[in-house]
Amino acid sequence: MLQLQGPHLLKMLEKSLRTSLPESLKEMADDFDHYTNTYQIFSKDLKNCEESLTTSDVINWKQHLQIQSSQSSLNGVIQNLAVAKFVKVEHTPCILYVMPETARKLLPSLPETKQLPVGYGAPKAINEEMFKLSSMDPTHATLVNKFWHFGGNKRSQRFIERCIRAFPTFCLLGPEGTPASWSLMDQTGEIRMGATLPQYRGLGLVSHMLAVHTRALDQLGVPAYNHTDKANKIVRRISENLRHIAIPRGWNQWNCVPL
Repeated sequence: MLQLQGPHLLKMLEKSLRTSLPESLKEMADDFDHYTNTYQIFSKDLKNCEESLTTSDVINWKQHLQIQSSQSSLNGVIQNLAVAKFVKVEHTPCILYVMPETARKLLPSLPETKQLPVGYGAPKAINEEMFKLSSMDPTHATLVNKFWHFGGNKRSQRFIERCIRAFPTFCLLGPEGTPASWSLMDQTGEIRMGATLPQYRGLGLVSHMLAVHTRALDQLGVPAYNHTDKANKIVRRISENLRHIAIPRGWNQWNCVPL
């Protein structure tokens, strides 16, 4: 390994790395787009983490943004940073669910994983004459945006369009030829946006979509997981019925807005 010494060589390395930034980071150009301005943080040393985030430009605190982590202990760090950076922050503790197929591969030691039935995870039967499996199209973003709890605005619709273009998506087309139920991923690799039109609810479509999406990700070698607010009883009930496993540490989200 080549050891770099001196500010000149470090500056050259920084310039080289910036030309190779992922497209997801290059898209963080809208200061008000907290959907795209998302950071995931994990740290073994909270003191060093706070010092690093205080003195560096890793996070652009002038933007509307969100931070996600499995460590609730980061709350104190982020609250301190918010005061120092003149940022209003809202912390939301959530439940992190891992789908059975992923749990078997990555979390075999968990007691809940050991209790999973063999062969569990088959899609729930639906009326295949009425509903046809398909993928989402960017033109469907308007529909998703209408029903997404965190959507309903121009930035969220733009974000949804990007997600549809970039990641595996699935939907069930209804008799009208448009999505009756759907399942999408976001830039963190999480199954994030799913819903069913009101007139088709109660038919098990969401359960079917999640099973199909999970199986497809499993075949690609991609972990399948999602999080939900503790107050979202509907998603919690669906996840429990599908034997999704709640990770003990949970999931945390901090929404940050400059003052």
